[in-house]
Amino acid sequence: MDKVICRAIVCFEAPFWVGIFERIEGGRLSAAKHVFGAEPKEHEVYDLILKHYYELRFSPAVETVVKEVRKNPKRIQRDIKKQLHDRGIGTKSQQVLQLQREQFKTERKKKSREQREADAKRQFELKQQKKRDKHRGR
Repeated sequence: MDKVICRAIVCFEAPFWVGIFERIEGGRLSAAKHVFGAEPKEHEVYDLILKHYYELRFSPAVETVVKEVRKNPKRIQRDIKKQLHDRGIGTKSQQVLQLQREQFKTERKKKSREQREADAKRQFELKQQKKRDKHRGR
């Protein structure tokens, strides 16, 4: 059975508070971003994780290295304090989120191009029908 590692980071990206959710399973990292708006309370973040975790849109997974290291509990607390003061997003997470944005962008462009072509075709057909109707004297 594979081990799944999940991490939630809440940080301020002007003008909103943003939650970054990282998921590592099978040596592959994927990330999702959720915009909170106002500064979220701890129970709001917990509620999001419990009730809406499966609604998050995670990015495509990328390979990552997972280290299996046991740490001293006091060391873990110190690291957590350091991370709280750091307030940054991991570069891997940023890359994964950028990949997701690019994927959504290409999908959106494809849809809009198809819509534009369909509208142009419809307009052309209307003009042709109008020409035929005029020619027949209607």
